[in-house]
This record gives sequence, structure tokens and C-alpha cells, in this order.
Amino acid sequence: MRSRTSILITALFALTVPVFGTAAHKHHHYKLIDLGTFGGPASSTTDELQVLDHRGMVAGTADTSVPNHANSCLFCGSAFIAHAFLWSKGVLHELGSLPGSNTSSANWISDSGLVAGFSETEAIDPLLGNVREMHGVLWKDGEIIDLGTLEGGYESVAFAVNSHGQVAGAGFNAVPDPFSFTGTQQRTFLWENGVMRDLGTLGGPDAGLLGGPPFFKGNVEMNERGQVVACSFTNSTINPVTGTPTVDPFLWDKEQGMIDLGTLGGTSGCAIYLNNRGQVVGYSNMAGDLTAHPFLWERGEIRDLGTLGGPSGFANWISEAGEVAGTADNEGGQHHAFLWKNGIMTDLGTLPGDSCDQSQAVNSTGQMVGESSPSPVCDFSTGARAFLWENGGPMVDLNTLVPSGSRLQLFGAVDINNRGEIVGGGVLANGDAHALDSR
Repeated sequence: MRSRTSILITALFALTVPVFGTAAHKHHHYKLIDLGTFGGPASSTTDELQVLDHRGMVAGTADTSVPNHANSCLFCGSAFIAHAFLWSKGVLHELGSLPGSNTSSANWISDSGLVAGFSETEAIDPLLGNVREMHGVLWKDGEIIDLGTLEGGYESVAFAVNSHGQVAGAGFNAVPDPFSFTGTQQRTFLWENGVMRDLGTLGGPDAGLLGGPPFFKGNVEMNERGQVVACSFTNSTINPVTGTPTVDPFLWDKEQGMIDLGTLGGTSGCAIYLNNRGQVVGYSNMAGDLTAHPFLWERGEIRDLGTLGGPSGFANWISEAGEVAGTADNEGGQHHAFLWKNGIMTDLGTLPGDSCDQSQAVNSTGQMVGESSPSPVCDFSTGARAFLWENGGPMVDLNTLVPSGSRLQLFGAVDINNRGEIVGGGVLANGDAHALDSR
């Protein structure tokens, strides 16, 4: 999971397009609404996960004014204790945490308004030293539900929840494992009706991602059908180039179990997103493991989507219409966002004066959002700007579509729904960041 906390304090904003323009290259202007915080300086969302539903509700995390404790959990490194939030119809709802003075975070919101994420507990993880345990949680009907951990484990996190209340995530069990940074196996799970189920692996000891080495790019994702995607070791043999055992992307289905999606010839790949049709996107190393390409998997076949002329790329989102968003190298080795549709990969270019950009999400009308950077080495931590691409382009800086004199510099956009509402990040002149939305 890639954090959006860099040298900028991560924020959240949402932009609404009430009526989509029909003229080419014509864009609506947007109004920003400050969603606020819980007394602290900042709020944030998670990228490559659904943090915005089809009704415009937003899930994220906001700082309180309470200083953080010294033994905070794995993903709880803010200076302040933070709590998950749900923003709906102009109201910021504090979702709270498990009992005690604990940080919580929201990773996903379903189209029925269920929110999944994690919360600290007051227990100390004996395997990690002076660090509080982190448990996956589900917020439902105003209550927080502790999903627990896998048998004998101390850590878990929920990444996704569907409208039926099924939750997907990752956690650790008690089985010794030399490849895990906790010393025990990490696995993907499906939680349903109070029971956490270990989904197994593709033959190796580990599956899913919960931070620390091995650094796979990806999360655990799930669709409305209850299908789950992530990546898994297939064995325990170290590959000389990657330094890890072979990693394959997988799709778990209740009828077929864990399906190995294969690779494009290399020994490392991961599934990053799927839609409700069961189409899966991600990345796979090519033969030799020196480059990686984006892939689309559908009905038992994995398809190499190629690049923009350079060596590598990845796909990180697929809409219900089957359009794929990703980032790939061009001939000059710079990262450019792409839209893949009907077998054609379109280079979205960059914002004027910038060298690189990367996509985050695409909706079913073909609108895409992401971030663009002036850095010649494609560093998105400094000077980045949020972009919107629609109507065949060109890409537009979202900062030019908000009222002049706006307090925030919008540096990235992470999600867009089919109504054209966008969620992302921005920073105030004083370095503080606030969650924003528009209607």
C-alpha cells in the first residue's frame, strides 16, 4: 500500500460535476468544501482503494488534537491520534476506534455505506516489541466491529468491504516464516458473518500484503461478488534477481477457490484491482525479472497490455466498462498515465511543464484522475498537481478548475466515481491539510 504522506501533509478533497459537458476539451469548474478534521491538522485517504462511493460518500482518516503515544501501531505514525471518518451530505462523522486511546483508519467504503479499515488496540504485539496490535475493523450501523486476527496472530487489516458485508484483508497467523518481517506467515482473509477465513496461498507460505518486506505492490481487493485478488508466494525458493520466492497474482472465488492468474514470463506479479465482472488488472515481471508490464486477466487468460515504448508499467484500476488506468514508461523512460480501451493504450501526456504523471482511477465514462510532477526523475513528493483527463484530453490541472484564491494546492487525485466526483489530496500554505469536498 503506497502512502500519500510525503513531505506534504496529505489531505482530501472531492469535486462534483453535476452535468457533464459535451463539447470536446470543455471542463466544468468546481467548488471545494472543507470537510475539516477532528481538531488536528490533517486528513487523508488511501490510494488504489475505493474511498468514494456512487452516492458521493467519502471514507478517510483525520487527525484528532490528542498527541500520539510512543508505542503506536505499524501504520499509525502520525504525530496525532487519528480516527476514521465517513463524510456524507455535508457532515463529517467520526467513526471512532476500538476501546482506548487508539488510532483508526478507513481504507474502503462500499456502495451501501459500509466502511472497512483498521484500529489499534491497547494490547502490545509480542513479536514486534513495544508496538500496539492492529486489528481489521468494520464500521456498520454506527458501530465498530473487531474482525480479530488469524489463529494465533496479532495483526490484521481490512482493505475492502462489499455491500453484502463481506470483508477482505490481510493478517498474520502463528506459523513461523523466514520471509515475513513479523516472523510468522501473512495471509489474505475473507471475513463474513463473524468468521475470519484464511484463503490460503498458491503453494508458498505467504499471501497478501501488510507492509514490510517482501515489498509487493498491491493491496487486497474485493468486488460485489465476493471475489478477492492479491498476490501469493508459489514456493519457498529464492529467485536470484528478485530476492524473494516466486510471487503470482491470484483471484479467489468461492466456487473455484484460489486461482493462479500466472505471469508474463517473470517470477513476480501482483493483482491490484478488479471490477464486478471479474476482470483483474495488475502487473507482472517479464522474463528475466528486469522489467514489468501491466496485465489484464479475464476468463482464464492473462493479457500483456504493453507500455508506452519504455521498459515497464503497471495497471492499477479497471472500470465496470472494462477501461484500464495505469502508468507506463515512455521511450525516454518517464512515467506517463495511460488509458487502455478496446486494445488501444492512450498516452495521457502530462500537464504543461511537467515530466511525469501517474494514474489513480478511471470511471465508467472514461474520466481519469491522478497526479502530475515536474520532477525529471518522476518524484511525486514535491510540486505535484492533481489532474483530470476526459473527452479525449488534453489533461487539465484541477487547480485551474477551482475558484481562484483557493487555500489548497491540489497535488493528487485518488478516486473518481461515475458521477464525476473526485477524491484526492491538497496542502495549505502553512503545511496543514484539510479534507475537502464539493457539491
